[in-house]
Amino acid sequence: MMIIDVESLKERINQLHIEHRDLDDVISRLSQSPAQDQLQLQRLKKRKLYLKDQIAMLERQLTPDIPA
Repeated sequence: MMIIDVESLKERINQLHIEHRDLDDVISRLSQSPAQDQLQLQRLKKRKLYLKDQIAMLERQLTPDIPA
């Protein structure tokens, strides 16, 4: 059985939320730029999606399984 350190998990989730929000700001600014770099925008959006998935996975670890 794996023991999860709830506080470190919450801290990691918080860090990921901050990075996700920062990426959102960068993507928003780059999208408004007339000389936008589509490849860079695509990479940033993929990173943002990856962070969202990581956050969801970690949050599921915080929620105990409910027996059916």
